[in-house]
Amino acid sequence: MNPERDLKNWLQKLMGARILFSCLLLGSTAFLECYRPRLQDAAPLHILYGLNGVIFCLSLAYAIALKRSENLRPLAYWQTVIDSLLVTVILYLTGGFSSLFSFLYLVVVVYSSLLLPRRGTVLIAALCGIQFGLMVDLEYYGFLNPSDSPGYALAAVYGGDQALYKMVIIMIACIVVAWLSSFLSEQALNTRRELRVMEQHVKRVEKMAAIGEMAAGLAHEIKNPLASITGAIELLRDDLRPDPDHDRLMQIVLREADRLSSLVGNFLLYARPPCGKPEAIDLEKVLRETAELFGKKGAANHRIAIRVNAQPGIWIGMDSAHLKQVLWNLLINAAEAIEEQGEIRIELITIKDRQACLRVCDTGTGMQPETLQSIFDPFFTTKPNGTGLGLSIVHRILDAYGCRLAVDSTPSRGTAFSVYFRQIERPGASMLSQSKAAIILDSPSQISY
Repeated sequence: MNPERDLKNWLQKLMGARILFSCLLLGSTAFLECYRPRLQDAAPLHILYGLNGVIFCLSLAYAIALKRSENLRPLAYWQTVIDSLLVTVILYLTGGFSSLFSFLYLVVVVYSSLLLPRRGTVLIAALCGIQFGLMVDLEYYGFLNPSDSPGYALAAVYGGDQALYKMVIIMIACIVVAWLSSFLSEQALNTRRELRVMEQHVKRVEKMAAIGEMAAGLAHEIKNPLASITGAIELLRDDLRPDPDHDRLMQIVLREADRLSSLVGNFLLYARPPCGKPEAIDLEKVLRETAELFGKKGAANHRIAIRVNAQPGIWIGMDSAHLKQVLWNLLINAAEAIEEQGEIRIELITIKDRQACLRVCDTGTGMQPETLQSIFDPFFTTKPNGTGLGLSIVHRILDAYGCRLAVDSTPSRGTAFSVYFRQIERPGASMLSQSKAAIILDSPSQISY
């Protein structure tokens, strides 16, 4: 998901909506001028024409800035602030306190929630309320006369109580709409992000499954002749007379054959991961044990600090060997991404829908977007001595247990792998709850005695 691209799309839609509104305003102004000439003295129509010109010029300036700006957030703030000022001008030209267009403040607040974070939306809502209150105050005390005509009822005509009441209502409405719209916008944004992640996960699983089916047969076909070659070399070495040169060549053949056999074994593990024997595992306990062992014997070499922040009481159903293999691979990748001194943070929390999220974050070099799209592909690696199967095998193992693996990386800042597990009940918890229920049911009879 690209926030800048989404923001750019929303800004483009906003510019189109602004131009459409300007066209409608221009058409209504022309209608008033042509068919209701008696209102020409009551409403400053020439100012409305000027306002349309200002909106068109602003839209052109926004379009130029949108193409040239790299950081679009300030542009979004400026657009919403200027739009709130334009709404205030429209209200002033159409009757001020008695204008029917005060709802346009709410429109500005609603679309600001699509462009800005919640704090920015609340600030825009407060700005709209302050502008309306200031306009009504100036009108009430006679400093402003929206129409210069008795055709409109001024704020002073309604009285101070009603003017204050409408000001408070507009301000409260802006704040409430800002809170609700920003909340709904964040929910929609999170939903879109989850849908995109799930879509990428499904595509990745389908791709890896297709490759795995093809690779399984190929790996078997390689493994059988390789075993024959290794056996033949062993027999030749036993039968031939001792010769240092021949023995050195045979050692090279056997060593490379073992390396190729290990590679084929990993490829088979990727193609068809073993089912294993799922068991109830205390994830926090295994996580701390693996992190402690990795800090002593892994690739950390005392140059990397490993910090664990795990929520206790999270149980999952998985083969313990597979879980340790997944954790070890993720820790190795995190350690190899850190060139000198650094830190690996391991976090474990519960999330919605009875799921647990394990995050392994490093302070390494990070990955470019093009690299990030290919890290789960078999044999793709950025390491000189890597095989490119580690993360592919981790992904296949987790997929076999219905788990999900996601990655987020920023160049020069680090990478975070997130594993989503399905939680299960703690072993013995159901029996304990049943025994408690039995005690509660039996207690009245015991008390009666």
